Amino acid sequence: MKITAAVVKEKGGSFLLEEMELDQPQPQEVLVRIVATGICHTDMVIRNQQMPAPLPMVLGHEGAGVVEAVGNEVTEVAVGDHVVLTFGYCGKCSSCREGFPTYCEHMLEHNFAGSRPDGSHRIHQHSTPDLHDSFFSQSSFATYAVAHENNTIKVPKDVPLELLGPLGCGIQTGAGAILNSLNVPSGASIAVFGTGAVGLSAIMASRVAGATTIIAVDINDERLALALELGATHTINSKTGNVVEQIQQLTGPGTHFAFDTTGRPEVIRTAVQGLRTHGVCGLVGVTAPDKELSFGPNDIMVAGRTVKGILQGDSVPSIFIPRLIALYQQGQFPFDKLVKFYEFDQINQAAEDSEKGVTIKPVLRIGKV
Repeated sequence: MKITAAVVKEKGGSFLLEEMELDQPQPQEVLVRIVATGICHTDMVIRNQQMPAPLPMVLGHEGAGVVEAVGNEVTEVAVGDHVVLTFGYCGKCSSCREGFPTYCEHMLEHNFAGSRPDGSHRIHQHSTPDLHDSFFSQSSFATYAVAHENNTIKVPKDVPLELLGPLGCGIQTGAGAILNSLNVPSGASIAVFGTGAVGLSAIMASRVAGATTIIAVDINDERLALALELGATHTINSKTGNVVEQIQQLTGPGTHFAFDTTGRPEVIRTAVQGLRTHGVCGLVGVTAPDKELSFGPNDIMVAGRTVKGILQGDSVPSIFIPRLIALYQQGQFPFDKLVKFYEFDQINQAAEDSEKGVTIKPVLRIGKV
């Protein structure tokens, strides 16, 4: 079938809306008419080639839409269902079988290879024979996408579908880090470094978890003000002085937890040093391959601290995404306050606004419900 999709053809290039052809779904795949798709930092990372992935490629990995057709082996969704598309995973390796699909042993093949794991392609364009697709097993910067049954999550029809795409990656990453990975208990203290979509989702989730001291750290006063609105109890502008000293002034010995969304080694060092004894620091920020962390072993060993890497909030999407929607419906997780909508042909403006920090979570309106 013919579709319109946004393709990036060269490093740092613009998104170009072009006509392409999309295959019908294979036996375990689902054809989804895309209603809206979030723009995530990882889309920019691939466009700018900060992580290895082949170009030209159709990106997009926070899709939400309506099921139009299913393969003959699909059992989890049916035609007409509203769905959110999330990351791909094999479902068969030891990590997947143990309940940790975010650490699938074949994560790269299912999300970054530019094709299905078997090397075949879902999207084709005669003028671009080397076109790559299947980004996060979806490539949802398009009017239609084919995804695997594994990463197609049925959602309720009484919630605005155009709002839900970011739950598939950025928002589930921030919230899942708090509720799944760090398992922050009621009464705990936490410092969240970076108040983009992931960090603000973590702040909202910290309030849901019952944390009583929630410190937002950033250099953007407008974002810090929003953090207070969404659940932070304190804010620190890191330009105003020693962050560790300010954390200790608020908490005494330091926080029970820290959460870094920036990927900046100097910020991670501060996050670790601001922990109390037995504190845990979670890391989700994408860091350039040539960057290294630098802090003394005693910062970890003497205080019994832990540094924990986190992917996709350690979530099982079919369980966690509906949980976040339920919290949103109850007024406990107002992630809609992060979203600004753009039309599909405004994709380059949306990407620019995201990179400049003008918009926290851009969402592209692509089709109708």
